[in-house]
Amino acid sequence: MPIDPYILLLLGTVGLAALFPARGSAADVASGASTAAVALLFFLYGARLSTREALDGLRHWRLHVTVLACTFLVFPLLGLAARGLVPVILTHPLYQGLLFLTLVPSTVQSSIAFTSMARGNVPAAICAGSFSSLVGIVATPLLAASLIGGNGGGFSADSLLKIVLQLLVPFLAGQLLRRWIGGFVTRRKKVLALVDRGSILLVVYTAFSAGVVQGIWHQVSPARLGGLVVVEAVILAVMLLLTWYGGKALRFGRADRIAIQFAGSKKSLAAGLPMASVLFGAQAALAVLPLMLFHQMQLIVCAVIAKRRAREAAAAEVTGPQSVATTRTVVGTGTRSG
Repeated sequence: MPIDPYILLLLGTVGLAALFPARGSAADVASGASTAAVALLFFLYGARLSTREALDGLRHWRLHVTVLACTFLVFPLLGLAARGLVPVILTHPLYQGLLFLTLVPSTVQSSIAFTSMARGNVPAAICAGSFSSLVGIVATPLLAASLIGGNGGGFSADSLLKIVLQLLVPFLAGQLLRRWIGGFVTRRKKVLALVDRGSILLVVYTAFSAGVVQGIWHQVSPARLGGLVVVEAVILAVMLLLTWYGGKALRFGRADRIAIQFAGSKKSLAAGLPMASVLFGAQAALAVLPLMLFHQMQLIVCAVIAKRRAREAAAAEVTGPQSVATTRTVVGTGTRSG
């Protein structure tokens, strides 16, 4: 069961914010740097996404529509259903974070990795994750505005303007400049990956520093955290079962069902954290806590499932030829006996 090293870095950043939170002018500097980091992050997203590849992937539209429905329809419905757990199991701030988690787009990298490990349709996973990220830039803020509203850290017309300026404009700028900088970005994937992760760590530090200064951590008890973990485990289990057996009901092949299961049941930490910092402002610390927990949970569970799917595929490859050989032997023996 893998422990994502990046989760350890995120937890270390949370610990740093708890011990040495940014205050006063330092908080203003951290906030400005975080805003710039988010804009840079989405600019790089735009520069990396190949419009031609995305258009080519539209040919498998049934699979992509299925993944998008799971990500932006079924997940939010589960999040809304969890409203009945407040205040018995979840506090209202934790529920808002859980609801926001259900609105975040799917992952790209880990969905591809697990689909490949399980011998699924990797090109479909690539396109599905890319489409989800692209749609999420618009869909996630709009869904947050309608479902969370003014209770989600002051979401308003001003917040919508910030989303457009910090997320959508940089992304479109990256798309427009891809023709000239796309090759540069592609050749320096490792360096830019460090920039991505460093930007997210800065966002986390800024959000949790604000939370520590405002004392919001006194609102979370170990019992509440335990309840949150249980609720997230149930949501993940429901989505994994629904994507797998729903894909079968929709008559997708095994390889496509694997892509649907991994792309349709997971949420992107990389996309969710920057969005939360814009949407929730000073309340972002509690808002991203459910997403961080869910991210690690989905990695552990999906790794186990991917290995199981790989073993099933390997067993089928071995059993298939043997069955054919046995059948031929039986048929040949019967013919000679006749």
